[in-house]
Amino acid sequence: MSNSSLTAAERVNIARHPQRPNISDYIGALFTDFFEQKGDRLCGEDAAILGGVALYHGRPVTVIGTRKGKTLEENLTCNFGMPNPEGYRKALRLMRQAEKFRRPIFTFIDTSGAYPGLEAEARGQGEAIARNLMEMSRLTVPVIAVITGEGNSGGALALGVADRVLMLENAVYAILSPEGFASILWKDAQRRDEACGLMKLTAPDLLELGVIDDVIPEPEGGAHVSPAVALRQVDRCIARHLAELDKESGKALAAARYQKFRRLGAPASQKEEG
Repeated sequence: MSNSSLTAAERVNIARHPQRPNISDYIGALFTDFFEQKGDRLCGEDAAILGGVALYHGRPVTVIGTRKGKTLEENLTCNFGMPNPEGYRKALRLMRQAEKFRRPIFTFIDTSGAYPGLEAEARGQGEAIARNLMEMSRLTVPVIAVITGEGNSGGALALGVADRVLMLENAVYAILSPEGFASILWKDAQRRDEACGLMKLTAPDLLELGVIDDVIPEPEGGAHVSPAVALRQVDRCIARHLAELDKESGKALAAARYQKFRRLGAPASQKEEG
């Protein structure tokens, strides 16, 4: 079955495939000389977000991504890709550092959402996410976000306020999981396939709605079928968008990014005026 004929529910299943390339794979394939940086300088380290400095085609950049594992042990270590507030504060620390040294920022998003535990809320989960949204909207360096698997809720958006938001063909991006949507709307999580069809969470849907800026093709069956091919496609796409953003001044980037997100959800007439 070709990717174009997949249903929304089938794309959700592919986006969640445990062998799908993760942030470590992207760093290993697309970047060199990666130097990981840990800790938020306030509370602690969060393994659910991986970030640091690297070279992209010889150019210094900052790379940040939500981290899922491919085995149970790896997932336990990184809390199944659900960051705590320390992870978002670490990401913000790295983004501020990138701005100081004029490095472009790449974020790779694959998370079912921010960790909803009581301890995370007590340590300011909501504030950490909200601050990232505000601070990312003001950055004066190029920011490119790539949704590689699941991108759910504010946990994904906290790394997604970017000049260019790109999605792999079988990734999904939504306000919450289809199971959560079905539970709230119908009190029945078993209706998740029906929810998938209503939520407009696939890359083609979101491109049409203007929520994302580009769709990155995947091998038939998903990125996990031929990771090397998928990684090359991601490389080509982010290189093209970075070249376009490099033409803009820092002030222009921040202004355009702010307006881009302000226009989301506005009537078509207002978007045309903007």
